[in-house]
Amino acid sequence: MKKKAAAEIGFHSVDVTLPDTATTEELLAAVRDLNADPKIHGILVQLPLPDQCDEPLILKEIAVEKDADGFSAMNIGNLCLKGGDPPLAVPCTPAGCIELLQRSGYSNLSGLNAVVIGRSNIVGMPVGALLQSMNATVTTCHSRTADIPAHLKNADIVVAAIGKAEFVKGEWLKPGCVVIDVGINDKVDPTKKRGYRMVGDCDFESCAKVAAAITPVPGGVGPMTIAMLMKNTLSLARHSVGLGRLATRAARRASLPNTQQPADGRTSPVEVMPGTPTK
Repeated sequence: MKKKAAAEIGFHSVDVTLPDTATTEELLAAVRDLNADPKIHGILVQLPLPDQCDEPLILKEIAVEKDADGFSAMNIGNLCLKGGDPPLAVPCTPAGCIELLQRSGYSNLSGLNAVVIGRSNIVGMPVGALLQSMNATVTTCHSRTADIPAHLKNADIVVAAIGKAEFVKGEWLKPGCVVIDVGINDKVDPTKKRGYRMVGDCDFESCAKVAAAITPVPGGVGPMTIAMLMKNTLSLARHSVGLGRLATRAARRASLPNTQQPADGRTSPVEVMPGTPTK
């Protein structure tokens, strides 16, 4: 899907395919070659890697200027810091969650409670930082949290990224909340040709009866993740030729009705599109 999206928007893409027996050194060499190639602006290492490969070491080898996933320590650090330099790229799935909120009219989260279920480096932690940058009051729940339903009862926004099929139930939710389901799980279904179907971390049927808005699985966050990967690649290409970043949400929101600047003066790395309604 990533290659298809790149082709559709006219991006040059390169596949470097190595055998399952590839060593850490072989992957490091491939990354170094891409780092040195001026025609390449974004690098993504498809995870998970074979057991014999040192995954953290390989990911660290990606130049921050080509970190299309936005996972480097520098990008994550700049994402979380108040003030300072903005990240060159933002983790794709969290950025997609925020884009979904903004384009659905939820740009001003001041006074709202957000609960993130999951604390992974890929989704949970960065999406919590992004929600906080939008002035939401953020609670992170995880596998060791006691009584997750009690936390959800007061949540205006729920981001489910815990990796458990249909974990969140509708009766746990605050009526009128917004639910973003990041989960991708297989559930046994004899009626399907494959014998299973894809479901999220939320019980869609029961949650949809309570929530004001909810993302489906499949077809919700997944396509947004790919779109944000393309956006990161464009941002990195602009950076490589000295062009400025695309306008951020905070820079544009002053022209939108019923909005206010963040109290701490921080800008968000995720933009809001012109004319997006706010609530």
